[in-house]
Formats: sequence, structure tokens, C-alpha cells
Amino acid sequence: MNKRTQFDDRRYVHFITFSCYKNRTYLDHDGAKRRVLGTLNHELLRHNANCVGFVIMPDHVHALVWFDRIGELSAFIRDWKRSSSRSIKLFLTDSSQYAKKFPKEDPLWKKRYYSFEIETEAKIEEKLTYMHMNPVKKGFVENITEWRWSSARHFVSGKSVGVPIGWPEL
Repeated sequence: MNKRTQFDDRRYVHFITFSCYKNRTYLDHDGAKRRVLGTLNHELLRHNANCVGFVIMPDHVHALVWFDRIGELSAFIRDWKRSSSRSIKLFLTDSSQYAKKFPKEDPLWKKRYYSFEIETEAKIEEKLTYMHMNPVKKGFVENITEWRWSSARHFVSGKSVGVPIGWPEL
């Protein structure tokens, strides 16, 4: 099997994607999305990381993350997925109707994640546009600022999006 090499030997901006197990819509409920944001905040602080942008979709997450130190990516993703999984599973247990859609014993996230390393501002802007357009392309909203679960409002109008957004030092 051909394994993709993860590059975490320089201070890249990492365009991260990870998905729900079996592409299920575990994040369809606002309460689940809120927990993904909460754990993102926590892990950004713990790993001294900077969120450049994000979008939370019903079945996957995209984020642009930059670390002050090299070698943080794997631990950051592991911790973010682990904490958000615990939090969402507790939420699902308390939300009886919503929880019935998913088997309890199944994991929340697929084991793997995808990371694309970015070195230029032009590529960061391209990925931000791609992420922010996701809810529009899926037909959830007509305008990127209508989707509450992304950093688009921050970039368009400077509004708070639940996670501190910052530009990296490339």
C-alpha cells in the first residue's frame, strides 16, 4: 500500500480534512458542530496553534491550521478528533432521537485524515475560498456568510466565528 508522507518538518499552513466514519452525517446537528468548534478552540490553545480558517459540514471538517513549532500536526489532529469524538458521543447519548440514527459502538471519525501543506498566501486564499464555498455548493446556503459553521463571516465582515482566526507567519 502506498502511504502518503506527512510533511511537518517546516512551519507550513496545513489544509486539514477529516471525515465522519462511513461518511455519516454525525455533524448534522448544531450541537455536534458546536462541540467540534469547542474542542478546536481547546486544542489550538494546547498546541499553540493558529486557525487560519475552517468549515464544519455534516459529514466532514476542513481547517487551515498553522503551528508555531514543527512536529505538532499529528498530535493536534489526534487530540482534536479524540476530544470532539468523546464530546459528541456524550451529546448523542443525551439527544435520544438524534442518537438513534447511529450505532453506539461505531467510531465517530474515520481513522485517517488528509493534510495538504501550503507555503504561499495565494494557496491559502484558494483553500479558504474552497472551504467557504462548500456549504453553497452543497445547497445548504446561498451565500458563504449564511453558514454559521465556517470562518467566512470573519473574512467578509470581521465577525466572531467562535474560534480565533489569525494569519500565519510564512
